[in-house]
Amino acid sequence: MSRAAEPRLLLVTGLSGAGKSTVLKVLEDLGWEVVDNLPLSLLEALIAAPAKGSNASRPLAVGIDSRSRGFKPSRLVKQIKSLREAGGRDVQTLFIDCAGAELERRFSETRRRHPLAEDRPAADGIAREREMMESLRRWAEHVIDTTNYSSNDLQQEVRQRFGDTGQDEPVLNIMSFGFARGLPRNADLVFDMRYLRNPHWDAKLRPGTGLDADVSAYIAADPAYEATVTQIEALLIALLPRYRAEGKSYVTVAFGCTGGRHRSVHVAERVAKRLRAAGHALTVIHRNLDSAPQDGLEGRPPSAPSAPGGGKA
Repeated sequence: MSRAAEPRLLLVTGLSGAGKSTVLKVLEDLGWEVVDNLPLSLLEALIAAPAKGSNASRPLAVGIDSRSRGFKPSRLVKQIKSLREAGGRDVQTLFIDCAGAELERRFSETRRRHPLAEDRPAADGIAREREMMESLRRWAEHVIDTTNYSSNDLQQEVRQRFGDTGQDEPVLNIMSFGFARGLPRNADLVFDMRYLRNPHWDAKLRPGTGLDADVSAYIAADPAYEATVTQIEALLIALLPRYRAEGKSYVTVAFGCTGGRHRSVHVAERVAKRLRAAGHALTVIHRNLDSAPQDGLEGRPPSAPSAPGGGKA
């Protein structure tokens, strides 16, 4: 029986201050197993150790740079060659580079000392490290120059190169809530549904919730309902891919009404259905569905219960 292919291995190295820590954090968010500043003498032992449990099939990223104990570029290149010749594992190297002037600026702004120039100007350490690492840079399959990158630019670059389809989708939550009980603290987008007429003022509908058909029909009959909710859905469908590109791990879209039992619940359910149809996986949370009614805080609308109302916003 043939041996199963080993998980992918990426050695992440480069110049100090160029962004290696950011790269490793993004890889971890993408589901990689990440080990940083591993002594070079332990690299082969780590790779040879069988992964167990949830790590068994996860790709492995190992951060190694001039600060790593026993670091010698020539020795690392030799180890990489040996791993490739052994077969069974996809081994690649990512080198993070950056122009010297930009590295000097970063060290100056953060007031950190360069690891190879503890008692000398950062420029000396940068030049020394660049010379030391040149063979690794030539050897690497992937080189990312972060000279003109913001942290966000670098994160997007890593996600595009090393993120498998679907793995870096943000966790999407659609929430309903009641303003009377406070705004949700973790919401990225909040939509106020108090402009829609309020089933609370219909005695037959008051005990129900936005999950009930008669309550939903009442809300949907508001003249402003269809056009506005359709526009909200279109906006979210346009925005969610941008959140993904920005590397957000969690996105919470919250719909609020006064009590959190009628309008917000119905609209959250409708929008969730539309987003699912557009291919988004999500979770629906009704924060105040089981809470006591609070709609009286709005005040009774001036017209009959069947007319548009909702009182104060």
